[in-house]
Amino acid sequence: MTRGKFIAFEGGEGMGKSTQAHLLAEYLREHGQTVVLTREPGGTPGAEAIRSLLLSPPGEGWTREAEALLFAAARADHVARKIRPAIDDGHWVICDRFLDSSRAYQGEGGDLGDGTIRQLHDIASGGLLPHLTIVLNAGADDVAHRLTERDAGQTDAIGGRAEDYHKTVNAAFLDFAAAEPERFVIINGAGSIEDVHERVLIATEPLLKAKA
Repeated sequence: MTRGKFIAFEGGEGMGKSTQAHLLAEYLREHGQTVVLTREPGGTPGAEAIRSLLLSPPGEGWTREAEALLFAAARADHVARKIRPAIDDGHWVICDRFLDSSRAYQGEGGDLGDGTIRQLHDIASGGLLPHLTIVLNAGADDVAHRLTERDAGQTDAIGGRAEDYHKTVNAAFLDFAAAEPERFVIINGAGSIEDVHERVLIATEPLLKAKA
């Protein structure tokens, strides 16, 4: 059996990752592929429970080390119980966030360092990487508009952090893509949902051809 393909959508808050992940999954299904659409943190019952703890932390919240460990634990369960089995069964996996969000948010934004986050990933998830990581990048005005529509004044513990934190996170994604161009593609997230979707399809065309 041919193994499936694994695509992750990455980027900062309000870049349109969830929307584009859903659209790509729908496109692939319409073209005869079996697709598992999932997200991080989450994707399995255990990982979803950890998601709740991360986005609505109890008490004073988590230390940066505890937060990174919780993300790694959620990913370990997600990879073992959903992502690897789906790939092994020949399915496509489309994931809204994966390792590189931990690298950007906890490694760079949280000052834990890239080496620490990668080590946690190696231990917890066997170093699994997507076949393609799509980084969506949009301007501040577009992002502000989307966040206003999405959040309606409400945000979670991570999304509500200071502007400087999110600037660091956004820059980190672009740095990762520049350092590993064979694994990443940066997509202009400006414009209509349909425009961005077309750019995503162009970026994923080589994987589609490889599947065939």
